[in-house]
Amino acid sequence: MNNEILVNITPQETRVAILEQGITQELHIERTSGRGIVGNIYNGCVSRVLPGMQSAFVDIGLDRAAFLHVADIWSLYQNEATNIKPIEKLLHEGSNILVQVVKDAIGTKGARLSTQVSLAGRLLVYLPQESHIGISQRIENDGERELLREKLQQLLPAEEKGGYIIRTMAETADDKDLCSDLEYLHKLWHDIQQKSTTISAPSLLYQDLDLSHRVLRDLVDEDTARILVDSRENYQKLVKFSQYFMPYITDRIGVYTGDRPLFDLHSVEEEIERSLARRVDLKSGGYLIIDQTEALTTMDVNTGGFIGIRNFEDTILKTNLEAAQVIARQLRLRNLGGIIICDFIDMDSEEHRNAVLTEFNRALSKDRVRVNVNGFSMLGLVEMTRKRTRESLAQVLCETCPSCHGRGEIRTAQTICYEILRELLRESRQFEANEFRILASQPVIDLFLDEESQSLAQLGDFIAKPIRLQVEESYMQEQYDVILM
Repeated sequence: MNNEILVNITPQETRVAILEQGITQELHIERTSGRGIVGNIYNGCVSRVLPGMQSAFVDIGLDRAAFLHVADIWSLYQNEATNIKPIEKLLHEGSNILVQVVKDAIGTKGARLSTQVSLAGRLLVYLPQESHIGISQRIENDGERELLREKLQQLLPAEEKGGYIIRTMAETADDKDLCSDLEYLHKLWHDIQQKSTTISAPSLLYQDLDLSHRVLRDLVDEDTARILVDSRENYQKLVKFSQYFMPYITDRIGVYTGDRPLFDLHSVEEEIERSLARRVDLKSGGYLIIDQTEALTTMDVNTGGFIGIRNFEDTILKTNLEAAQVIARQLRLRNLGGIIICDFIDMDSEEHRNAVLTEFNRALSKDRVRVNVNGFSMLGLVEMTRKRTRESLAQVLCETCPSCHGRGEIRTAQTICYEILRELLRESRQFEANEFRILASQPVIDLFLDEESQSLAQLGDFIAKPIRLQVEESYMQEQYDVILM
């Protein structure tokens, strides 16, 4: 066991860091003011049906309507022989519908919904509308998978219906633990059904656990040596929760009471700062450039200052192998999802490309989120996808720059000077004024007083009006105003 989970709790937010051999691999942040809603179950009201998109907007009581696609309506799959009906024949505006959130609202997109309910326990996931038993893909032994399926079938009450997914943690669980999980999940589903018939839509029927409790349920495994919490009150809550649901991990939960902040002690704060940077340096001297857009994320590998010791091809291979490990870690750390393009340094050798791809897949195998790597394309790019269920670290912690508006660049002071000169000429032709006054930032005014002073004087002579300059300290470089006096 060489993994640690650090839980930092304040009244405003909960932050969780997962460390492997002392190095931060994952970060999870949940703020009190913007807690995620994935897993929540609502009694919703259909507000709009869109036949052209085969989808509907559902009011679940949030500021923005949530999105339900026809493929996520469970009733379609009760009978595989049944033809899929168009959504306008399944739903109509004003109708009530039981839905579960499968993806948080991201950017301008509303939350994604499904009518197929799943309730997660410690050992099992309960699918009340299904009838099959599935096994976690992380349990690879075929014999073990079949034994787990038979064990669960023997424990199931004869009168209870529904399907299940056996989670990885069930591999070492005994019958008593499985029965406790079954009892908890069945009672939870019964309560949700009762609420749905008594509470009018839109309304919340079930809210998933908060982040600190989800850590115990979803993130702790046999490799976890310690869960350290820096809040004594929440430590007691987690111990109580674990004693009821998972007593075998209670002794791994500890409370941190040191003077130095927990995340500072383990260098997590520094890692968060680095995770927001565009450039990531490699130990060899190479570096990555990471650019995140709404549609996709690009990872560009460069040799930088790494010159190698043997030959150029060997230098490229070593840089790409290291980059493969770092990219896999950055995907988890920054929680990047969607389409991802990795531009490794070009390699002529097929053997080298296969070695990099093998190393990349090995590093990605540790990821809890589903990934799909398509290999090298004709252009030498590795194309992949990573499931996106919540906002990335940058989307949680940052906002669009008010100066560059997300471009990452601003126009030069000289460019702004020439824009102002054109604006002055335009204004002088449209309006009669006794004088023009330019309000701009310090760098722009300095340029008008120095290098562009002749240009300003020439324009003043041309329009035959005095032009005065005024520095506005609050203006950013691209901001200016032309005032007619």
